[in-house]
Amino acid sequence: MNKEIHVFRNKEKMADFAIQKWIKLSRDRVKKKGIFSAALSGGETPVKFYEKLAQREKLPWAKTHIFMVDERFVPYESDENNYHLINRTLLLHVSIPPKNIHPILTSESSPQTSAQRYEKEIMSYCKNMRTRLPHMDLMLLGVGGDGHTASLFPGTPALGETQRYAVSVTPGERSKKERITITLPVINGAGNVFFMVTGENKAKVVKELIEDEKSELPAAMVKPQTGKLLFLLDESAASLLSDS
Repeated sequence: MNKEIHVFRNKEKMADFAIQKWIKLSRDRVKKKGIFSAALSGGETPVKFYEKLAQREKLPWAKTHIFMVDERFVPYESDENNYHLINRTLLLHVSIPPKNIHPILTSESSPQTSAQRYEKEIMSYCKNMRTRLPHMDLMLLGVGGDGHTASLFPGTPALGETQRYAVSVTPGERSKKERITITLPVINGAGNVFFMVTGENKAKVVKELIEDEKSELPAAMVKPQTGKLLFLLDESAASLLSDS
């Protein structure tokens, strides 16, 4: 597995680095196969990246497809809705065709139905691309303090899913909303996986992910089959690493 670790002073520098990667990947993939695909995450950490990326009008947006990594089963209008966040900070500001945007819709009757609908959306994309798996060009992930990534929480059945592309998840903590998430086969089929992590409260889990080969954390199960794995960390998140 091709793994890289990059440490930045702040979110601004991290966003600049990620944008340069996005520019190169999007242009290369469009030149080679006519399409660039990315799956994006919500949360506070990537907001600066989305806001800066929104200013890049000259990128091949017309040939870019945007998917969601996961979603809370809350209305679109909710501040906790990931698609609402990504739409507001990025998608509304670039010339991307609506048909190229693939949100996880929470207007369905249940998280299970929402997951089934999203899986059909992914399968339809795969059919158009003539592949079994979607093979995203870029997968942007975060990490929780409990080691979860996407909405793959410790001890949940979704971690063992090998056939489905999207499933519903009920987190162990009652305070957490029900979720819909893409699964590990989709994540590990990506050409490039970026973990974007900030904050001292994530330092312990980051150390385990990078330095403990036997880690059983959900995020440690992210192992791209043929793609690259990049850790983009701020100094606080990287503070416990042996080489820091």
